[in-house]
Amino acid sequence: MSGIWYTVLISEVYLFLAFAVVCLIVAGLALVKCLPKNAQRFDIAFKRTKGFWLGMTGGAALLCLFGVYSQLFGGPFGFLFPVIGATMAAVYLADVDPAVSE
Repeated sequence: MSGIWYTVLISEVYLFLAFAVVCLIVAGLALVKCLPKNAQRFDIAFKRTKGFWLGMTGGAALLCLFGVYSQLFGGPFGFLFPVIGATMAAVYLADVDPAVSE
């Protein structure tokens, strides 16, 4: 393999790893922001229960963690799982968190 293609492949690995780490940070932030919220605020804002959102943000963090692991040690879902996890976390951060923080 020539030097340029090796550089491209290594750059791709590091780029996907950085993407997975950023997704993990976003999912972790969503989980940390969900933990201290009062459970009644979710009902008042007509959102799902706190347990549901804790499960969603915790699941998002686990998916992103698995994505980082998959990027580091090889696996089939190194890009798909962080995208799904970050999407789940972004829904909480963009819609639910502002509604229950008021």
